[in-house]
Amino acid sequence: MEKEMKAHTANIKDVTISSRFWNKYRKLVRKEILNYQWEVMNDQIEGAPKSHCIENFRIAAGEKNGKFYGAVFQDSDAAKWLEAAAYCLEEQPDEELKRRADELISLIGRAQQPDGYFNTYYILEDPLGRFTNLREGHELYTLGHMIEAAVAYSRATQEQKFLEIVCRMADLVCETFGKEEGKRTGMPGHPEIELALVKLYDATGKKRYLELAKYFVDVRGTGEKNYFLEEMKRPGQKFLFPELSDYCPEFAQAHLPVREQKTAEGHAVRAVYLYCAMADLAEKYKDRELFNACETLMENIVSKRMYVTGGIGSSGILERFTTDYDLPNEYGYSESCASIGLALFARRMLLITKDGAYGDIMERALYNTVLAGISQDGKHFFYVNPLSCWPESCMERTSKEHVKSIRQKWFGVACCPANISRTLASLGEYIYSYEKDTLYLNLFVAGSVSVMLESGETELEIRTDFPWSNKVEIEVKRAGVSGCAKLAVRIPEYAEAFHVEKTSGENDLPADIRIEKGYAYFPCEAGTVYTVLFGKEEGSFRPRFLHANPEVREDAGKVCIACGPLIYAAEEADNGKYLSSVYVDTSKPPRIHWEDILGGTLVIEADGKKIVRENWKSPELYAEHDEKLKDIKMTFIPYAYWNNRGEGEMEVWVKEYPDF
Repeated sequence: MEKEMKAHTANIKDVTISSRFWNKYRKLVRKEILNYQWEVMNDQIEGAPKSHCIENFRIAAGEKNGKFYGAVFQDSDAAKWLEAAAYCLEEQPDEELKRRADELISLIGRAQQPDGYFNTYYILEDPLGRFTNLREGHELYTLGHMIEAAVAYSRATQEQKFLEIVCRMADLVCETFGKEEGKRTGMPGHPEIELALVKLYDATGKKRYLELAKYFVDVRGTGEKNYFLEEMKRPGQKFLFPELSDYCPEFAQAHLPVREQKTAEGHAVRAVYLYCAMADLAEKYKDRELFNACETLMENIVSKRMYVTGGIGSSGILERFTTDYDLPNEYGYSESCASIGLALFARRMLLITKDGAYGDIMERALYNTVLAGISQDGKHFFYVNPLSCWPESCMERTSKEHVKSIRQKWFGVACCPANISRTLASLGEYIYSYEKDTLYLNLFVAGSVSVMLESGETELEIRTDFPWSNKVEIEVKRAGVSGCAKLAVRIPEYAEAFHVEKTSGENDLPADIRIEKGYAYFPCEAGTVYTVLFGKEEGSFRPRFLHANPEVREDAGKVCIACGPLIYAAEEADNGKYLSSVYVDTSKPPRIHWEDILGGTLVIEADGKKIVRENWKSPELYAEHDEKLKDIKMTFIPYAYWNNRGEGEMEVWVKEYPDF
């Protein structure tokens, strides 16, 4: 660990994105999503659950009369909106967007208390309860999102007002918590502030923020008595969430000291946010033991507790991890925020290790579950992302009430929509990274980047139609001092071959490459064009039938289809009803072609069989009928695009027609 040097992410202002795949969504952030979410936060969308987010701040500032409304962490919706706005402003100025953002920042400042505290729930609803319910109160979680937004906004605008607001409360938290005499013990029930404090340290250089982050991580799961269980015993404790009345420490990853944790436990979002902070701190303090824990936890997630779509947290009860290989499709939770957290965790591990395997994880989550969480109009959202859907059975007050069969306008607990928008707006931070004289291409997204390496400014232009094409052209526009810079291109796990051609002037030569930990390294010389193929020949990626480990009981005897980074799904819109009665014939290769549906996509067709229903007569429920099958053609679309053509059945994993 002592020798590891963390790579830097490229600044958003230095990245352009021209990908038709991604810009279908990214352009919506500025044109539709931020406007829509602003209106939601101001309770202006008819038919959407009430937010009251902005009104809470007005009441807390003494500018309106009324009561607090919403979840205890309602303020975090405003924080994530501001963070997304900051990324958009860093990429391109927008007077109206900045006016709205400044208006909201000013309002937050007016709601701030004389000692620096701001949180509308506790200001309005429980002024004497500040920092007394860390288990459920979410004060530190909400502040964490505010800090992330303020750091991003300061970088985008070079203005310090928002940063000063969050620093005042962060200073209050530093004065309140710690191991020093006179301070309170304890840690956040919902991790988030830990990773945010590391960002605040980077932005301000104030070591106290880094030390507080380390304290919150180090104290977790320690002591003779569990902090959260003891907190519940205190007189006058309020229980904000009835479902947590039988609280278990695993839910908040507080069952063991973090360095001793071997399996991903509890609430999935809390877990991956904590692991992000652990990775950050391991790198800052060169803490090998802490980093080893990060590696162990990531391995447990990816090899035993992650859906093929990059979703995590399989239980609808408490939104949590369960046990190894427990990955139900129809009941699965896979919260959008959890996949975003997984992508953030993987990105940190990638920056530290420069190991392309972490890029595979990051890419899987971004291209599948994260995108599935938002509709193609930018105004409807999934909180839960199942891999199988039978709409009629998604009933309230049943075991599947957490599953929605169609995207929603908003949610009473709306962490996911704003989280998706900040992720889409910050995509540039995932694509490129750099250290010393090496520039890394982590995701294959058309556009350009300019970074300052040790030998000088280096600029690339990326031309590709990825993920629809397996070809990536990389033109080196500038490369500092000749012969010093290196380019590192991730070789994804689905690449059936890796071929590079180098074109410089009139020369067309094989590139001199070195392959290490999933990256291909070669010289980064101005005027050079590298053509990379992730396949045996140029074209689209080959559709592949994937099987699950036999221990994944839900998927035994089934297959799903992958093509490049995309997982595909069968929808009722293409295949009719009763998808559970379908078998796919894996002895015949699937076909792939382009269709101008869903904004344009590659569609996969496969041969299959379907159970003939005509033998069954109503009201028969069980009978001794021979099962008859008929030949069918099946159509699959990217999982990210499902449910954009209305409500209907969906299956990712389909029964495999037995080849015997």
